[in-house]
Amino acid sequence: MKILIAGAGATGGAFGTRLFEAGRDVTFFVREARAQTMRANGLRFVAPGEDRTNHIPVLTAAELATANGSSSTSFDLVIVAVKANGLESIIDDIRPAVGEDTLIIPFLNGMAQIERLVEEFPGQVLGGLVKIVGTIMDGAVHQMTDLAVMTIGDLDGTGVPDSIAQALDVPGFKLQILDNITDALWEKWIFIAAAGVVTCLFRAPVGAIMAAGGHAHIVRIVDELEAVAAAGGHPVSAKAREMTLSMLTAEGSSFTSSLYRDVTSGLPSETEHILGHLARTAADLSVATPLLDLTLVQLRAGESLRQS
Repeated sequence: MKILIAGAGATGGAFGTRLFEAGRDVTFFVREARAQTMRANGLRFVAPGEDRTNHIPVLTAAELATANGSSSTSFDLVIVAVKANGLESIIDDIRPAVGEDTLIIPFLNGMAQIERLVEEFPGQVLGGLVKIVGTIMDGAVHQMTDLAVMTIGDLDGTGVPDSIAQALDVPGFKLQILDNITDALWEKWIFIAAAGVVTCLFRAPVGAIMAAGGHAHIVRIVDELEAVAAAGGHPVSAKAREMTLSMLTAEGSSFTSSLYRDVTSGLPSETEHILGHLARTAADLSVATPLLDLTLVQLRAGESLRQS
């Protein structure tokens, strides 16, 4: 099975390394500058107790387009592991790699990526999410903890093909296959959105928000967003709610959301992909989300100033 991984960042790089080291036929699909670096130096992977470099094949958009139709561009599985702001360009760029029997698994946060990919490649998209703590430092992929879980599932009741399950079941991370992957995607979306609203609205880590008397407001935020999931037919489980509240109300916690970190660092963020899409979904379902809406006003205003 030929696997193309779009993105060699913390997620794509870590899981791609594990797949490559297990003997899978892996190619990374990356930007030109990243391709040059990886070809020259390989991809360094650092995890607890591990540090090594692999030379893994890479392709760029220009190369894929030029070789369109050749056997080298025919892939059985395409894993999309890019930031949300790169989704639209990736959809166009991977077309030459997607044949009639190719399956696509996106590992982005939220649900917008599922809708867009299903629209462009109907019947060829599986649901997917990952749990991993990682980052890129000096071009190297750093997995910060032992946590590494990949969860996949079908979106239409047809099941995950055995060939996909076997290809992705390798040492180094846990593979889970769910019958209700859409529910799991919604639960992760609501958690990430809640963490984003809490830390971006109050502009502080969880511990500081709690010390300032934010507990009741945090609970209201979680209630508000979970109401959207319930109205959409994917209610958040009691276990997931408990985990969310535990993380977002922990006294003294230094936890912040990735959205908060991107915004406060002046970096491109997933504001619209995560929060904007959720607000539009809530409006379509006639669910009021005043705290989410207020957060979006603040973030959009800040982004407008940043770009001006």
